[in-house]
Amino acid sequence: MGESLHTVTTLPTARRPGCPFDPPAELLDARRHGPVSRFTHPGGKPGWLITGYDLVRSVLADPRFSSRKELLNVVDHELPPAPPGEFLLMDEPQHGRYRKPLAGRFTVRRMRLLTERVEQVTADCLDAMEEAGPPTDLVTAFARPVPAIVICELLGVPYGDRGSFQEQIETFLGGETGEEELIAAYTATQEYLADLVAAKRANPTDDVLSDLTHSDLTDEELKGISLILLAAGFDTTANMLALGTFALLQNPGQLAALRADPALVDGAVEELLRYLSVAKTFMRTALVDVELDGRTIEAGTTVVLSYNTANRDPERFADPHVLDLRRRQGGHLAFGHGIHQCLGQQLARVEMRVAFRALIDRFPTLRLAVPAEEVGLRPETADIYGVKSLPVAWGEEDA
Repeated sequence: MGESLHTVTTLPTARRPGCPFDPPAELLDARRHGPVSRFTHPGGKPGWLITGYDLVRSVLADPRFSSRKELLNVVDHELPPAPPGEFLLMDEPQHGRYRKPLAGRFTVRRMRLLTERVEQVTADCLDAMEEAGPPTDLVTAFARPVPAIVICELLGVPYGDRGSFQEQIETFLGGETGEEELIAAYTATQEYLADLVAAKRANPTDDVLSDLTHSDLTDEELKGISLILLAAGFDTTANMLALGTFALLQNPGQLAALRADPALVDGAVEELLRYLSVAKTFMRTALVDVELDGRTIEAGTTVVLSYNTANRDPERFADPHVLDLRRRQGGHLAFGHGIHQCLGQQLARVEMRVAFRALIDRFPTLRLAVPAEEVGLRPETADIYGVKSLPVAWGEEDA
């Protein structure tokens, strides 16, 4: 370990012009210097940035690193524990108490049984797009509605409430609103979910949330679980569908290969997940001193795990910055790893397989309606990366 230790003063927020799919250049540079860099959290607290695939994966599976919110050492004041039910920011046994009742409801088999409904929702959105005609914003016409309808149906959110629900979630996850507006949207969502839980407990219907009311989980815990499922089940998939379509349109050879070979869709989804890594970073706090790549991560120190550089690590993936839908190297970290690996990953896969396939089949001449550099990107401050809008057109007359 004779080389000097690379330092990243703040988490980079700007992607290179013309490279909307690549991680910020400073992060890629940090990875080239080695998988571990010194890092300063926004609150001025010292930490570490982990950019290499092997180390990110190992930390995610290491019980010496905690997910607990109150242990995050990133600001100059103590943080409160995660609210009841919000198990992403908890360790065992609390994490398992919330996740285990859900695990059986998101199995591969159950999600495959949902395929027919996902196909119908997708077809309905495409019918509306086709009827309205080009140009259209693919985000509002397709990428958001498909996962929003599916996750709301799974949880039992009434149909008429879905539009406002999408807006609230977009507000507090989009990274572009002021603190006052963010808090208002979060509070409104919490209040809505409290009412929804009470309604399901009083009059259960055929949905996941109603099923959970028969467990020993409290209303407050069910509210927190519902928030996690709705936010994760909607926002991540919506951004994958929009940003993934943008990536395919910017890689016409890969799009043509997918259009020509329907069987390629499974591999295409996995490669897009790796290539885009819309869930960019997560944090863990060392419970004890831990050695990583010859560096001692002291107990109480919070590390930032960079998923997007891990999934572009040349020591794990050949030509990592190339979108290759026929890539045979699996094992990306887009859904995380370890006990917190994404609960809804199989649902997301079903939605993406169906949606990408149906979109390119329905609109074989689909193209951007604006120059690529004019596509509005979500800021790096957003929890999930993506596009704010994706204007598209189709048809031969104006091709």
